[in-house]
Amino acid sequence: MQLQEIASAIGAQLVGDGSLEIERVANLKTAGPHEISFLSDPHYHEVLSQTQAGCVILRETDLPHRQGSALITKDPYVGFAKVAQLLDATPAIASGVAQSASIAPDAKLGAHVAIGPHVCIAEGAEIGDEVQLGANVVIGPHAKIGAGTKIYPNVSVYHDCTIGEQCLLQSGAVIGSDGFGYANEQGVWLKIPQQGRVIIGNKVEIGAGTCVDRGAIDDTVIEDNVIIDNLCQIAHNVRIGFGTAIAGSTTIAGSVTIGKYCIIGGTTVLNGHISICDGVTISGATQVMRTITEPGVYSSGIPAQPNKGWRNMIAKMFHLSEMYHKLNELDRKVAKLAERQAD
Repeated sequence: MQLQEIASAIGAQLVGDGSLEIERVANLKTAGPHEISFLSDPHYHEVLSQTQAGCVILRETDLPHRQGSALITKDPYVGFAKVAQLLDATPAIASGVAQSASIAPDAKLGAHVAIGPHVCIAEGAEIGDEVQLGANVVIGPHAKIGAGTKIYPNVSVYHDCTIGEQCLLQSGAVIGSDGFGYANEQGVWLKIPQQGRVIIGNKVEIGAGTCVDRGAIDDTVIEDNVIIDNLCQIAHNVRIGFGTAIAGSTTIAGSVTIGKYCIIGGTTVLNGHISICDGVTISGATQVMRTITEPGVYSSGIPAQPNKGWRNMIAKMFHLSEMYHKLNELDRKVAKLAERQAD
């Protein structure tokens, strides 16, 4: 695309040669004359002054450090994301309808649907317009896939589940598997059939290998504009609010409610039957055991340190109870001495 076309598309102010052809996005340090990069951190002004990039997306305050073409925006990182979308060369997941696909006679397919090899679409399923289904995708009975959604190979969407419009599911995701519901009768596990569904809103992205369990009775719900990274576990009856982001390998136990605009770091664990209010940020590897009612940043865990120091600390932790009782006893003795002196 020509630079002037890009500037118009993202609403940026153009400085420099608008006829310059841009082929791809690139790193600021390694970009070439037909590539575009961005600067969001003023600490990299030296790199900006030396870059060979054909164009750089930046704030107006950073323009004096740029000698070539530039696009001025309030948020260069957002601008970069928009340009990356414009120049995205990711191939289509599927094209046409593969002969090897198995499609139930009563399944409903929208216009311009693309279905890859060995896709299985069960009875009563509904596939919206412009949907792309990669190889080996399984759409269960009466499941619904909204218009413009892209599903990469080897994804399974179980019966009665609903996925909204403009969603993206990466390979290996499982939507609607049974929640972990069992009763124990004298040591024997009795399975509780999971009767709920998974309801996913619009513009939701779910990473590779992530599992979203169906509800036990009520539904598991993921609202619009949620992004979930790879290898996450979303248990039954969880509800995730609008605009929340969840990083990789996070585990969310059953019946957790997460509010809007939360950010949850990777490998976080959320205990079951708790609530997280809107606007909460949780650091990676945090164990959340109780309900959070106030917005803010929450963290737990022990940072990595040299093994010798860690072993020493753990050894002392085993004596915490003993130390606690000794300190209480010393407090009592000190209090008694203070009383005697006062008398």
